[in-house]
Amino acid sequence: MVLCQGGEAAAVPAAGGKEPEVPPSQEDGAGTGQPCLCPAPGMEAAGIEESRVCGCCWGLSSPRCCKALGTKKKAACPGLGLVYTVLSAFLFSVASLFLKKIEDVHSVEVSAFRCVFQMAFVLPGLIYYKTGFLGPKGKRIFLFFRGFLGSSAMILLYYAFQVMPLADATVITFSSPVFTSLLAWIFLKEKYSIWDLLFTLFAVTGVILIARPPFLFGSKVAGIEGSYTDHLKGTIAAITSTVSSASTFVILRKVGKSVHYFVSVWYYAVIGLIGCVIALFVMNEWRLPHCGKDRVLLILIGLLGLGGQIFLTKALQIEKAGPVAIMKTMDVVFAFILQILFLNHLPTWWTVGGALCVVASSSGTAIRKWRQTLKKAKQNEI
Repeated sequence: MVLCQGGEAAAVPAAGGKEPEVPPSQEDGAGTGQPCLCPAPGMEAAGIEESRVCGCCWGLSSPRCCKALGTKKKAACPGLGLVYTVLSAFLFSVASLFLKKIEDVHSVEVSAFRCVFQMAFVLPGLIYYKTGFLGPKGKRIFLFFRGFLGSSAMILLYYAFQVMPLADATVITFSSPVFTSLLAWIFLKEKYSIWDLLFTLFAVTGVILIARPPFLFGSKVAGIEGSYTDHLKGTIAAITSTVSSASTFVILRKVGKSVHYFVSVWYYAVIGLIGCVIALFVMNEWRLPHCGKDRVLLILIGLLGLGGQIFLTKALQIEKAGPVAIMKTMDVVFAFILQILFLNHLPTWWTVGGALCVVASSSGTAIRKWRQTLKKAKQNEI
């Protein structure tokens, strides 16, 4: 008799020279977590190698209790991961549009509502996977900074969305991969090549074209939404948000797979909520929206943000990170379209030029990392 478990077979002699009887729970295909017989004695001699079902599935119309040998997995729909990425980009962009439409809610309060939605989503996962709420002892300090920097990035980004054009803030956030490479070189000693330096310069150029500082472009800057002071504050907030977001990626690389994804998101939501509540009380901005429309928009922002995160996670599960990162540039396209259609704000040529620089920079970084990953995979195969 041969026992199979985890794809490895081992010969096990039967006591007394007799084959033990298979329990009924295994004969009817009910999963018991016990190893199953594979293949059944005499099956190959009977000329049925192509079926390759295991002994406890023998005689059934279809194998149910374990993975039958030789059965092919159902092929995934080609390009499904990229479709998920586009859906994620669309949901994030619509959430940003709704944030622009909110009139009487501070960006920190919006962030607090987003954290509540994150906690409600993650809590069942923590309980189901029994991961605990604090994580491994040696990793808690990294998780704390991941939560602090991640929530700070969210708050600053929401503030940028409220005080500057939607497309401008979205474009600046796309320089995150470039800053991630730079910080990984500084703190993790990862390789930083001349290409990375070139992409960094492209990203900085794009941000300058969007911010248009007066010492380069003069005191009169056209195409600014609201006052230039607010535009400059929003630009600084967006850049700081991008650097904070890049820092969280570096921390997650440092932690690796030793911490469950749900624990990481849990720290992000809890620390973010605590920080938001403290900030709101200090600024005396904590209040429910007076308008029913704003309350609905708050709920929709939470749901759309959660949906966008789910689709992005699913995309990364079935597609390589490189194509996903490139396709995620659709965020910029959707931001421009929604800004024109619903906010009646036409982007200037400076903004378009800056967007092209930043998108080229982030896409180049993603393609380079993707090619490096493929090269390493081929080397491992050899």
